Amino acid sequence: MARRLGMQVREEVLLREVGYRVRSGACRVRGDDVVFLDRNLPADERVQVLVDALVGRDVEAVYLTPAARRLLERRARAAG
Repeated sequence: MARRLGMQVREEVLLREVGYRVRSGACRVRGDDVVFLDRNLPADERVQVLVDALVGRDVEAVYLTPAARRLLERRARAAG
């Protein structure tokens, strides 16, 4: 779904070094929307990162299963 909305999704081992903290999430890389997912995260946490990245995007033109649409709507309401 993220790819259909023009976002790249990259699953990588996000290394942690002394002095900074790396975590999964959305960002822009050279003008492209990218979601980085830490492969070491449990599946449910990776799904939550994707949901957080998609909240607020226009998904009306993209087919979503009813369960996926409910998940996005619940997260959007919780985010306020």
